[in-house]
Amino acid sequence: MKTQKKIFALAAMTLAVTGFASENGSSAAADSTIKAQNAALISATDGKGFGPQSPRDITAKVGKNARSFAAAPAYQSMNLCNIHFHANAEHKGGDFMKFAGNGNGHGGETGFVYSGKLSAAEKTKLAKDVCMGAHGGLNTGDTVELHYVHSSAQVIPGPTLGACLSESLSNPQLRVEAQVFVLVNDDKAADFNKFVELGQRNGYQQALNIPTNTGTPVQYAGSTTGPAYNEKGSPLQVSWSVRPKAIKVSTQSVGKWCEGNVFKEDHAHGVRNLVTEVNLLSKIK
Repeated sequence: MKTQKKIFALAAMTLAVTGFASENGSSAAADSTIKAQNAALISATDGKGFGPQSPRDITAKVGKNARSFAAAPAYQSMNLCNIHFHANAEHKGGDFMKFAGNGNGHGGETGFVYSGKLSAAEKTKLAKDVCMGAHGGLNTGDTVELHYVHSSAQVIPGPTLGACLSESLSNPQLRVEAQVFVLVNDDKAADFNKFVELGQRNGYQQALNIPTNTGTPVQYAGSTTGPAYNEKGSPLQVSWSVRPKAIKVSTQSVGKWCEGNVFKEDHAHGVRNLVTEVNLLSKIK
């Protein structure tokens, strides 16, 4: 049990890494830097028995990781334990196929961005960023990937992945429902706070309005994410469900959520490099 708690503590720490943006004036990481990180990940996991990793290209079904685990139940039969988001999509596919670039090499300004079109009005920047973190904030035109984390343990929503662990169940099954949003300067756009509204349904802690109209979710076996795992494997097993279509939401409404929520989330998190090594990916059926 102590080992499991240490693993969850490590996973919780990945949500506390620096904000998404690079330091002011810092340069983008070279291709060689990202290549070296990917090589380090392969080396660190080779022969160690790590299960399939995340994030991935959800349009590519190939995967040769031999480790398997039972898929977690549908999220409606699990307890929502955490909600957080990453600046830019960690996954690639659907409406988020455009690569943002290498970023700062530490999870900032990388990942994938909305590949659709926005009107001039929708793209008009706000005078001030929202969801400010140590290294920057969000503004109109930005993409975020929201993670609804669910646990088979009897828990209530709270900060970090530590909220997914209970005293009575130290190795719960985990499921993440992922939805990508693009921020727009439009008061008539969807209210982000609608999608993070909480409550109980059929005896389970739930996010009451997880989108059901953004395409058939791509389901696969993977892991926790975040840039802390760019050069090492994540040991946690996660059943993923990634929706391919993005939703336009009011930038102001995203800022309002960051001003106060039960998860203590006030900024976007960094992005883990896309995992492309087939031996670290599960096969998408």
